[in-house]
Amino acid sequence: MALADIRRGTRNDTGIAAAMPQLASRFGQRFQTGEAIRTQHAHTTTYIPAQLPDGVVFVENAEDVKAVVAICAALKVPVIPFGTGSSLEGQVNAPEGGISIDFSNMKRVLSVNAEDLDCTVEPGITREELNLYLRDTGLFFPIDPGANASIGGMASTRASGTNAVRYGTMKDNVLAVTAVTATGEEIRTARRARKSSAGYDLTRLFVGAEGTLGVLTSVTLRLQGIPAVIAGGICGFPTLKDACNAVIMTIQLGIPVARIELLNTLQIKACNAYSGLTLPEQPTLFVEFHGNAESVRLQSEEFGAIVAECGGGEFQWSADADERAKLWKARHNVYWASKALRPGYEAIATDVCVPISRLADCVAETELDIAENGLLAPIVGHAGDGNFHVCVVFDDKDPVQIEQVEAFVGRLAARALAMDGTCTGEHGIGQGKQRFLPDELGGTVHLMQQIKQALDPDDIMNPGKIFSSL
Repeated sequence: MALADIRRGTRNDTGIAAAMPQLASRFGQRFQTGEAIRTQHAHTTTYIPAQLPDGVVFVENAEDVKAVVAICAALKVPVIPFGTGSSLEGQVNAPEGGISIDFSNMKRVLSVNAEDLDCTVEPGITREELNLYLRDTGLFFPIDPGANASIGGMASTRASGTNAVRYGTMKDNVLAVTAVTATGEEIRTARRARKSSAGYDLTRLFVGAEGTLGVLTSVTLRLQGIPAVIAGGICGFPTLKDACNAVIMTIQLGIPVARIELLNTLQIKACNAYSGLTLPEQPTLFVEFHGNAESVRLQSEEFGAIVAECGGGEFQWSADADERAKLWKARHNVYWASKALRPGYEAIATDVCVPISRLADCVAETELDIAENGLLAPIVGHAGDGNFHVCVVFDDKDPVQIEQVEAFVGRLAARALAMDGTCTGEHGIGQGKQRFLPDELGGTVHLMQQIKQALDPDDIMNPGKIFSSL
């Protein structure tokens, strides 16, 4: 990441000026141009500068989306989908101006097929709202990125989170989408069948496209049965490498752990202070098992043996919902806990992912890098799939610190790529990680650009994301 990469594109002032009265006429009070509203719909989660859209349309159904895109396409005006704004790499910024499409009023559950374990929802519903709706069916949607993100945003960034080690990521749990393309046409990528050999896998093309190929209007999701027993706990280790080795052994032995999260010593210190925990300040694993009483007991015993073999302390586990909720709330609040280590400073939350066998090496080298460069940077990871996050806290008014932090993010990405990993496991490319994509995929980036050019020749669909504007 480098601020120099966050560029403004070329504005189509004539087209934007022509689109504004048409949108106002079509949507009335649901089209807003006030600065406060526009600021809320630009990137504000990290130190990437906010780039405001020219207006915001609050859509209520697919016909509204089609109308917005039709007006903007005719005038070559950018459209930027907006769910909850929790993305971390500038995905909702408007570097060329344009119109933000807000999905907060598109939250309907369109269907639940309990017998088939799937549902279809509008993109604005959040994962917590969906699971509240599903609660009485005995089903739940397992992808949990921490933030209460919208389903459309999670699909667009190919999100994952703490449950991914057992239930997979968004790409594994989206069966189909409907999307409005740059022509204003609404397409459907697949039906509800669990597998298909019919043509290109367009569903996975749109999942992770960050809104650059079209605007999602519905998402069909796999669901899971709510486990009879959910038990979890914590265990500490003398070193971070010991904790990573326990994770690697757990996965390699096939123990069906639902969540296995790694927090380094500084992150535990931050969580204790921010969330009122009293955990020993040492590398720690948060673990959760799903199943019936017997399977959870056996899994916990097997994991406890691995912990002992790797030099860890006593594995303290519990099926008490309140105790688990407190731990996982602290885990989900690590970003704010990290920022609280140095109040008034900014933070960059960045992530990489490596093959599980290289996790210990990558984390250990990263901790050494942090120490050698005097950075304040807690580490937390979805360790079960080799994905970890570093939250660097720094003075964003100090050019020297900015340079140090950006150099560190570059070294972290290079380290992951050298281990045959990726520069981002779940945050996406957006604006912040474009410089690393060619190093990771080489000429494949050109193929991506060709697909973008074919589906969006005027580059109106969330331009400036994943790679620079065409």
